[in-house]
Amino acid sequence: MTSTELVDKLFAAGDLEDREFLQLLEDDDPALLDYLGEAAGSQARAVFSAQIFIRGLIEISNICLRDCYYCGIRKSNRKASRYRLTKEEILGAAEYGYRAGFRTFVLQGGEDPYWTDERLCPLISEMRASFPEAAVTLSLGERSPESYRRLKAAGAERYLLRHETADPGHFARLHPPAQTLAHRLKCLDELRALGWQSGCGFMVGSPGQSARTLLQDLRYIQAFRPHMVGIGPFIPHPQTPLGRYPPGSLKDTLKLLALIRLIDPYLLLPATTALATIDPAGRQKGILAGANVVMPNLSPPGVRAKYDLYEHKKSDGAEAAEHLDKLAEELAEIAYSINFGRGDSPLYEKEKKLYV
Repeated sequence: MTSTELVDKLFAAGDLEDREFLQLLEDDDPALLDYLGEAAGSQARAVFSAQIFIRGLIEISNICLRDCYYCGIRKSNRKASRYRLTKEEILGAAEYGYRAGFRTFVLQGGEDPYWTDERLCPLISEMRASFPEAAVTLSLGERSPESYRRLKAAGAERYLLRHETADPGHFARLHPPAQTLAHRLKCLDELRALGWQSGCGFMVGSPGQSARTLLQDLRYIQAFRPHMVGIGPFIPHPQTPLGRYPPGSLKDTLKLLALIRLIDPYLLLPATTALATIDPAGRQKGILAGANVVMPNLSPPGVRAKYDLYEHKKSDGAEAAEHLDKLAEELAEIAYSINFGRGDSPLYEKEKKLYV
């Protein structure tokens, strides 16, 4: 089959044989990328209309006990300017976001030992009491099953934990020996079993990645059936062991977004800040390739530059929560609009009865 015929097959069936996925992953024809993006954009609009869910991102701490080889807030980066938001700052950011129309808050941070269950649970409970219409999403790394259970009982509903790669050898190239793919996937399984709306994801173009490791990522997504998938281009940070490697490309990221959308039309799929960082129109291009979520930054402006996961991370303009008007203008340019609802996963809505 030609590559365009394979796109048609994927659009119709949601799956391909391994060799067929590899053919699409290895085909660099710009015409194929256009065709694939058009199919994925059409699929997303058929399910979600031309509407984009917004999430208010609150980066609560850049202190991290992990030492991932690609991450700018890794514990060994002695040049990082560390910070930790107070409970009052987090609630203040959420209050501002709620008034602006946000109905999902994402608490993201490094694996900061300060943020124990004893501190997080009251914070989550207060957020839910203060903003009862809003969902609370966490992206705080690997924790114990009991921690995931307690955080959910406190009122958090969604958890983002990128698997980074489904290939053990590739995972080892990106992380120190103390961190393993087996444990990362175990955490994801625990989140799913506890009834969280669960999200995985990976970087595109990370050192050691290949068409075959990407195929493993696609197969993992199919098997895990996440509610959300967060992908973005690898962008090197100079204060990391992988800081001299080239960044991932826009075209490869758009291709993966489109493939993932065609694999699962019901996914929540962000057009990430990293996309906007490598290309001024990256967010728009990601949406046209099937993305349906954006996450403007609600963190206090004074700390945004300190959450430098990668070099030159954007946090201003349409990336900032105080400029929703700019985001709305960007979306209008491509005939999309903001959806101010909670934006729950359609798959999760079907599954909820299993967790009652």
